[in-house]
Amino acid sequence: MGATRRMWALVRRSKVDREIEDELRAHIQMRTEDNMAAGMTPEAAQRDARLRFGNPTVVKERVTERDAALVVDAIMRDMRYALRGFAKSPGFTSIAIVTLALGIGANTAIFQLLDAVRLRSLPITNPQELAEVKIVGGNHGFGINNGRYAQLTRPVWLEIRDHQDPFSGVFAWRMNDHLIGELSDAHNVRALEVSGAFFSVLGIRPWRGRLIMPGDETSVCTAPRVVVSYPYWKSQMAGRPLTANTRLKIDNQFAEVVGVTPPGFFGMAVGESFDIAYALESTPCDGSPWQRELFDVSVMGRLKADWSLDRASAYFGALSPGIFDATAPTGYSAQAIRQFTSYRLGVYLASEGVSALRADYQDSLSLLLAITGLVLLIACANLANLMLARASARHREMAVRMALGASRGRLLRQLLIESGILAASGALLGLVLAQGFSRFLVRSLSTEQWSVTLPVSTDWRVLLFSAAVAVFTCIVFGTVPALRASNADPVVAMKTGDGRLAGNRERFSAQRIMVVVQISVSMVLLAGALLFVRSFRNLMTLNPGMREHGISVAHIGFPLSDVPRDHYEEFKRQLLEEVRSVPGVTRAATTTNDPLMGGSWTHAVRVDSVEDSSKFTWVSPDYFQTMGIPLLTGRMFAETDTANSPRVAIVNRTFLRHFVGNENPIGKTVRTLPEPNYPATVLEIIGTIPDTKYNDIRGATPPMAFVPAAQFPPTAEGPWMSVMIWSDIAPSTVMAEIKRQIGDKHPNIIVHTFDFETQIHNGLLRERLMAILSGFFGALAALLVMVGLYGVISYFVTLRRNEIGIRVALGATRWQVIVLVMRDAGWMLAVGAAIGTTLSLIAGRSASSMLFGLKPYDPATLLFAVGVLGAIAALASWIPARRAAKLDPMAALRCE
Repeated sequence: MGATRRMWALVRRSKVDREIEDELRAHIQMRTEDNMAAGMTPEAAQRDARLRFGNPTVVKERVTERDAALVVDAIMRDMRYALRGFAKSPGFTSIAIVTLALGIGANTAIFQLLDAVRLRSLPITNPQELAEVKIVGGNHGFGINNGRYAQLTRPVWLEIRDHQDPFSGVFAWRMNDHLIGELSDAHNVRALEVSGAFFSVLGIRPWRGRLIMPGDETSVCTAPRVVVSYPYWKSQMAGRPLTANTRLKIDNQFAEVVGVTPPGFFGMAVGESFDIAYALESTPCDGSPWQRELFDVSVMGRLKADWSLDRASAYFGALSPGIFDATAPTGYSAQAIRQFTSYRLGVYLASEGVSALRADYQDSLSLLLAITGLVLLIACANLANLMLARASARHREMAVRMALGASRGRLLRQLLIESGILAASGALLGLVLAQGFSRFLVRSLSTEQWSVTLPVSTDWRVLLFSAAVAVFTCIVFGTVPALRASNADPVVAMKTGDGRLAGNRERFSAQRIMVVVQISVSMVLLAGALLFVRSFRNLMTLNPGMREHGISVAHIGFPLSDVPRDHYEEFKRQLLEEVRSVPGVTRAATTTNDPLMGGSWTHAVRVDSVEDSSKFTWVSPDYFQTMGIPLLTGRMFAETDTANSPRVAIVNRTFLRHFVGNENPIGKTVRTLPEPNYPATVLEIIGTIPDTKYNDIRGATPPMAFVPAAQFPPTAEGPWMSVMIWSDIAPSTVMAEIKRQIGDKHPNIIVHTFDFETQIHNGLLRERLMAILSGFFGALAALLVMVGLYGVISYFVTLRRNEIGIRVALGATRWQVIVLVMRDAGWMLAVGAAIGTTLSLIAGRSASSMLFGLKPYDPATLLFAVGVLGAIAALASWIPARRAAKLDPMAALRCE
């Protein structure tokens, strides 16, 4: 394509040069003939002529420069003329620029967010060399998965470190949470736990001091050292210089601050940031071996120049059997071990880092970009109609300019320059609006539990995108009006007294098409907005099968207390009683898995001959009463269900359908298969409950089994507990009182509380964002359609004023005139709605995965969207129709 343009430019330049040479040769010939007529010899006459005209090359250059200067001067005059015209029509100019700014600004803001989430590389040296090693297809939920970005176990990481031939350097990392400060006044921070080569492999240089090095891995347990992020250093440490005595108290242990990371480095997770970073210990601090079933680290490295991703994947694929055989966990069934040893490692590009935001919102942002693009298309159609109407009003002006010698090309250039100025002005204002809108979107993605950090700056991609959108809008709304105006017949235009041309009824078809496009696109947006709003409403009103309102959650940890491990169960019962004694607490119960919070606890089980997996949760006796879950058959847990009594379980209906069938479940035996810290156990089903949602309000209900908390395996006991609290007073009051009372009695205990209902709603952030934004853009599209339809019908009435006057003079009633006008709007509505319905059905398939409880071809939604557009069309056409019905026929005919 570039070669073609260059060839065309050369051909055009050669043609211009030949024309100049021919003209110069003709002038020299004429001068020579004049000299010969004056008595000179042919040689002297020709020499004199050449001397007078000078060097031909210099002459050609002067002519070319003057020609280019004339073109630039003409363009500048056209621009000044356009600006004077816009100044005379401030209403039209303001509407055009604001409409474009809204459309371009919304598109730019969504693209800016996509750019920050998906398109940018990590702020490191040569990010294209960064690659991640992980299990092909994932581990399918095997073992314990600790952290969203965790891909591998520590033993597997050590094996990769020992076999890093494809890499010039490798590192492991994970995200973690810690408490900084005295426990009575501690605050949570996000921590980046990294192996010693992390910063050196990434090429990150310290802003102050030094960063984590390999030697720091061996001192984690005895003399921990940390580095802090630049934002944390500025906001929490006031940017003070680092000394040997600069320390932070992390989880009640002092750590030396040895450095500050540079301002632009946020870590490996796009959309998140870290506060502190410290070394990943090389061996567990308690001297025990690594948990071979715990997936808690990500492994990345910088590929060598002569290694490709495919070659590196083949290398680790060949090593995988030996790596997974050497790191296989113990205590699992033979089938589970076979699953683990069948894993294969692959190498994947990691230049863009990892991102939960990207996984959760990439499809939503892409769909929003398509929605805002359609809004911009409606705005362009609206402006095209305005420009057509404006061009019609300027027919006499164009006719006069053509009569005075202006070419059609010159008029076309003038009109396209006007469109370009509007598009450029809209793009510039849109860029300003995009900054505020994109920051609003980032704030909308943040919750109390998770703060989104995104650098939504205007880089070259954003500027290029905005420029491309501006050019597109200029072409869409400016070309047709410009072509029509420049093709006007000057003779006919000069004959009409009011600037209108013959054949306007035929020319009006372009504006009809624009309105049909607006209606059909608006139908797509309205249907999509209604689907997203109804889907969000379905989620908000869904009954999860348990109590939501009035429930608070308390996470209580006591790793820094002196409670012996064999007294954990007794201490947890004591803490539960202290929570129950807080004024306002109606009921409270412990659980090993917070419902609807994304956690999951799975065990392989066998009931009779059926073997599969089920979700497991260990709860205290009051759990079902606290959460409002009714008992269907059998009995609830009691205080007599202890560690020394027979193992029992309460299961849900899905469990019964999956494992028991139509038999009586009470008394049935459930056998769990062995796992590390969870030996094989035989449980008796003593009760059944209805199906409830488990870890996600959107997902299907899995088989679920509940076991008494007192029967939780002692080998799996940890210094933590989760308490579900039902209260009849404000959750904030209850949570504050729980923190205060437990803090007074146990100063070394960490208590973190939150409102259960609020947390559930925070989990629906994506759906809420799509409902709000799609609803806003759908309403904006409907408003643009109403304005566009009103303008077109009003213009239509103006064009047919003579005809309407004749009809009224011949006896037409006002109602007949109203029907005449509104019938035209009705046809445009019918055609646009038919096309829009078809497009909605096609476009709905792409959004089907984001809907809950709805199909993309939902008839009620489509009918409602048609009804809304019908009401808009009726309202937009009724006012000009009434105006036409009141037309005085004598005034109309006299005007003509």
